[in-house]
Amino acid sequence: MVSGFDGFGPSPFGGMGGFMFSAVPVFIGIIFVAVIIMLIVNGAKYVKNATSTRESTFVRIVSKRMDVRHHSNMNDHNNFSSSHTYYYITLEFENGERKEYLDVKNLYGLVAEGDEGYAAIQGDWIVAFERSIPHQDERSTRY
Repeated sequence: MVSGFDGFGPSPFGGMGGFMFSAVPVFIGIIFVAVIIMLIVNGAKYVKNATSTRESTFVRIVSKRMDVRHHSNMNDHNNFSSSHTYYYITLEFENGERKEYLDVKNLYGLVAEGDEGYAAIQGDWIVAFERSIPHQDERSTRY
């Protein structure tokens, strides 16, 4: 034990020891609260989408995109890495409005840009798409 230091007085390391013992718990608390808030917000979004009414409307698929998110955790014993891909489909409605929807039913590989048909939309999700094949004269008059 350092002479004159009983653990309750000034730190033998100068002022930095006291700062670290007070700042680190506050920092951990802030991270904990941020994670809890993020879980609540994501849960609320899921519940909102899951409880939304399903609407079917005529649309044209104007674009598709993927969002790949990587997660890695490296420590002394294990190197863990994972990724998750989110698929989005942008729809154009008959009034010209466009909106992007999260594909939750694996439609991404089944549809192509330019496809027209009826999309079932539930909140921010696209949950079904039924392609319609227009007659030759209708193709030139839409959009």
